[in-house]
Amino acid sequence: MTNRELPVAIVGGLHADARRAVVERLLHAVPGSVALHHDLASAADGTVRRTVRDALGVRDEGEAPLVNDCACCALREDLVPELERLAEGGSTRLAVVELWDSVEPKAMAEVVAAHHERLRITSVITAVDPALLLPCLGNGDDLADAGLAAAASDQRTVADTWARQLEYAPVLAIVDSAQVDEEDRVLLSQLHPMARHIPYESGELAEAALAGFDVEAAAARQDPACALLPQDADEAGVGTYVWHRTRPFHPERLYAALEDLCCAAARSRGRFWLADRPDTLLAWDAAGGALCVENAGPWLSSLPDAAWEMVPPVRRAAAALDWHPEHGDCCQHLVFTSPGLDRDGLSALLDSCLLTDAEYAAGREAWKRLPPAFDSLLEV
Repeated sequence: MTNRELPVAIVGGLHADARRAVVERLLHAVPGSVALHHDLASAADGTVRRTVRDALGVRDEGEAPLVNDCACCALREDLVPELERLAEGGSTRLAVVELWDSVEPKAMAEVVAAHHERLRITSVITAVDPALLLPCLGNGDDLADAGLAAAASDQRTVADTWARQLEYAPVLAIVDSAQVDEEDRVLLSQLHPMARHIPYESGELAEAALAGFDVEAAAARQDPACALLPQDADEAGVGTYVWHRTRPFHPERLYAALEDLCCAAARSRGRFWLADRPDTLLAWDAAGGALCVENAGPWLSSLPDAAWEMVPPVRRAAAALDWHPEHGDCCQHLVFTSPGLDRDGLSALLDSCLLTDAEYAAGREAWKRLPPAFDSLLEV
């Protein structure tokens, strides 16, 4: 038995062929590596199939029972004990966790990180076939309809699941196909400009798998209150448009424009400010023509000074970047990325949803009495 930490690299993504190619590459590039995969496709039969393999082939197979009719729950319950067994053996140099198609890496990374006394996450990698990037991002089908739901209650779509898989990982392993063109590559770069793009056959992939990973920093990058969103860009017919304003939306006018706004770009995200909820930071997350709106907590300017000490530094830094002498951090900060983006049309439509001068001058108490058009989207 050994007390050393076991390095763990998580490889995920909806592009199954690309994901398997990346895992196989790591098994051959890192001597002593082992891959662990839970196949959730068998969940309808009441079990989750587990496979442990190395560069020579399958070493072990088994099953994990469902937990609360949730395949992902079964994965969480079975994953850590299996990794700890590999750690106890002492001969595994790298454990590669190959996630099933619709499993999001954030949840699994946080589960593994909670057992840091024996396990150490060294990388989260999303495998990407750039030719499939836009088709997946534009697929608004429910995971259940695509046969990819991880539980009966899974209400995610293909597009929003893929967007989160893509944007969480600091490393994107690129598996090219003959159909890839320049637009695909530019779109990928604009969607996640901070990611390191590595051809899966490159020797850099093994280095990246062992480089280290900060779970808290990764979570902050996806937190709508402090996410470092993409910047304006325009290349090869692909555009990213950043819309930033310091006046709240009229709830009814914004609600009426949602369909047009959601269909205007392959991907849009950010934070926004509704007049009838002036103290609430709202998260905007759209892909595949569908929008998810969530309450992301209070704007910092609405908190008493004493509460600021309990706010993480990254959140205070994000607020400082948007700070306005009158409104504090309350603002509109939405980012749209897509081929063929109509910047002028988007700007005009969004601006038309803001309060007019007269509505703005009426003040916060009057704003709160505006019709609450977003109540149905924000119901828990």
